Amino acid sequence: MKNNIPILALSLSVALFGTLSAPSAEITINGVIGYQDTPLEPGGQWHVHDPARPQPPVVSPGKSFSENAAPPIDAIVLFDGKDTAQWRAQKTGGESPWKLQDGAMIADKDDIQTTQEFGDLQLHLEFREPATTEGDWGNRGNSGVFLMGLFEIQIFDCYHSNKIYADGATAGIYGQHPPQVNPCRPPGEWQTYDILFTAPRFDANGELVSPAYVTVIFNGVVVQNHQSIRGTTNHKSPGKYMKHSQTGPLALQYHHSPVAFRNIWVRPVSSMDEP
Repeated sequence: MKNNIPILALSLSVALFGTLSAPSAEITINGVIGYQDTPLEPGGQWHVHDPARPQPPVVSPGKSFSENAAPPIDAIVLFDGKDTAQWRAQKTGGESPWKLQDGAMIADKDDIQTTQEFGDLQLHLEFREPATTEGDWGNRGNSGVFLMGLFEIQIFDCYHSNKIYADGATAGIYGQHPPQVNPCRPPGEWQTYDILFTAPRFDANGELVSPAYVTVIFNGVVVQNHQSIRGTTNHKSPGKYMKHSQTGPLALQYHHSPVAFRNIWVRPVSSMDEP
């Protein structure tokens, strides 16, 4: 969320929306922090990051779903607890600055992105919010998974908490679509994302033919069901497309919170209507 936007996403955002606007006024409604001087979402009912937007209902997940799931034989293992060779620092392109601890990598200093690029995919990863959080509310277990480096699936500590605006909740498509429900586990426990992603398609003239779609299964609960994405996700932006490559890196965000990750693997997939 918000501060450490991937470089590619930032450059696209500036191209689409011009120079960064003046800071919006942060407000609180019913204990939820957000904004109401941001652009309206399509349909005109809610502003981007609107604190009045209904929060996803809490659903207690099952005991386990895909935790410690072994990668299929054709999967590309991006992190197996041993090293960060598949990742690099986003700002410098150098080695990942994230720390290794007990088979997990801990977010630190910079966003990281994969050395490989992907389009349509199946992604599995596991994350753990820090047991305690200090400082600003916006750093409460804050991180994110950026598909193609452009489309963020939010990570945040929303366990029985509605502190953040609904379109910034855990497993939300950031700034666009809140999750259907909130199946968060308590901080300090491992949680799972299983994601199916279809990249956007553009024609030869750069016009959008088909938007990106994503299905997110969070702790065994479907929270995004083949949901269309309205374009590059960004803070205070409703999203908009500009033609880009058919593949891009996966990125994980560092947002001043030591979120831990483990067991990350991906399978490139193809659409049924393609050879």
